[in-house]
Amino acid sequence: MITPEEVAYYIQNIPPAPSVVRQTLNYLNEDDLTKAAKCAETDPALKLYLKTLINRPIYGFRQEMSDLAQIFGILGISSTQQILYNYLLSLLVPKEWLLFTLSNQAFYDLQASLGRKWETILKHLGLHNRDTESSITLLPASIIVCDALFGTHRSEVDQLRRVKALDYNTILQRLSKQNLFDLCTVIAEKWEISPEIARIVHASSGLDSDITGNERILAQWMHLLLFYELSQSTYVSAGLNEFIDFQIDFVQDIYESFMEVISDESNC
Repeated sequence: MITPEEVAYYIQNIPPAPSVVRQTLNYLNEDDLTKAAKCAETDPALKLYLKTLINRPIYGFRQEMSDLAQIFGILGISSTQQILYNYLLSLLVPKEWLLFTLSNQAFYDLQASLGRKWETILKHLGLHNRDTESSITLLPASIIVCDALFGTHRSEVDQLRRVKALDYNTILQRLSKQNLFDLCTVIAEKWEISPEIARIVHASSGLDSDITGNERILAQWMHLLLFYELSQSTYVSAGLNEFIDFQIDFVQDIYESFMEVISDESNC
């Protein structure tokens, strides 16, 4: 079964953010989209990722977008930063998923869908800025971490879950004293992602008792959004709806408002 040493080894092997991505993000922090696009152009892998992602049907562009300056200009500072963080997360995506029955295309579709719905939610709440928008990009890291740590122990984990009916997050917490959201925070630190982003994602587990104000509101909506997305048939079939426990009491007071916002977004 998973040991604290395995968790430490996983953390040690998280790759740093590539220098081109860091520089592109620095230009975004300076509100300079032109320099950011020129910088991103110098990395063929980053350029291909951006073009591939932005031309997915969920973004709704009628013609293929290929010029990064045009793509960055249309997206704006906040959404461009979000997509760059998505790219960082893609560096952790396994070549082959071991625990979840998931394709990389399905994972990238999940990223894109979470991002679009989260932007709608933030505008509804009046809490939209570059950090709150980008916070959603770190959330799927918990899925990657879960697959990486539990994938090689699948038979043992399946047996434990049948006997104890525990979610993966709880199992990891009991074995290593760290949960999936703790490890997301570590990833954020290694990539020098804003502490605000890390706090929101950590609180979205629904298990943090000390959050208040806007951070609590954002965590509630993010928790509900995650479970809404993972209830879709593709992700249920992949087993993703069972990796953390749904905290009903944490989100009960916003459920009706959430469903209204999501319904309006889906009809757009």
